[in-house]
Amino acid sequence: MTLQQEIVGNATQMAVVSLQPGQTVYCEAGKFLFKTTNVTIETRLGGPSGGGGQQSQPGGGSGGMGGLLRQAMGTAMQAGQRALAGESLAFQYFTTQGGEGTVGFAGVLPGEMRALELDGTRAWFAEKDAFVAAESTVDFGIAFQGGRTGRSGGEGFVLEKFTGRGTVIIAGAGNFIDLNPADFGGRVEVDTGCVVAFEEGIRYGVQRVGGLNRQGVMNAVFGGEGLSLATLEGDGRVILQSLTIESLANALRKAQGGDKQGPTGGLFSTNAQ
Repeated sequence: MTLQQEIVGNATQMAVVSLQPGQTVYCEAGKFLFKTTNVTIETRLGGPSGGGGQQSQPGGGSGGMGGLLRQAMGTAMQAGQRALAGESLAFQYFTTQGGEGTVGFAGVLPGEMRALELDGTRAWFAEKDAFVAAESTVDFGIAFQGGRTGRSGGEGFVLEKFTGRGTVIIAGAGNFIDLNPADFGGRVEVDTGCVVAFEEGIRYGVQRVGGLNRQGVMNAVFGGEGLSLATLEGDGRVILQSLTIESLANALRKAQGGDKQGPTGGLFSTNAQ
């Protein structure tokens, strides 16, 4: 059953979901806005992939002490992964009782939202905190980018991974742009904070901005990009955002008088005491 949803709003969007009898949608704690009175809320530590999305049936294959222990271990491992990634420990599950119900969700930053439809053939990866809500048939997981890519990629170190079938709703900052690296010679290079989500099959990496020479130092220090750029290669959908969390934080800090820029920019800025 397809999840009926509508994304409304402009600068700050929200998703309005119409739940049919038998449907369940879950969200990360803090993303819920409103609901009708016939929709119930249940908070759980586990997501669908950890057994938290489905209740064990007495006498079923997963019943008994062994099944309960496996379910508890899976939930604990999933919660531990999210804790390491800095994600919320709990999910909120919404189910309608006695007819159609309505639930509203939103992200935490001013920007766009997008509903992705998973058909079971390709997973989707998203930046940390992009997840808003999903059907209970969609599994939520954490993917760690290891080695050099993860350490230098900043926000790219931890990715949210969505598998299964159904609708997942994500959010980002600013405006979205959809592209396929295959349309640009097979590879694009972007600010590491601009990556919102991409399909499985896209190769994600991080490269240094320029060499260890005068121009490389100028790019890193004065160009505002730091030492690294994210690289996206392959044939598949990529979603980028126009506003990075770092740039938003810097703008708010300046507006509050917490960052006094020197005559040559950020390298010589002085913080107000």
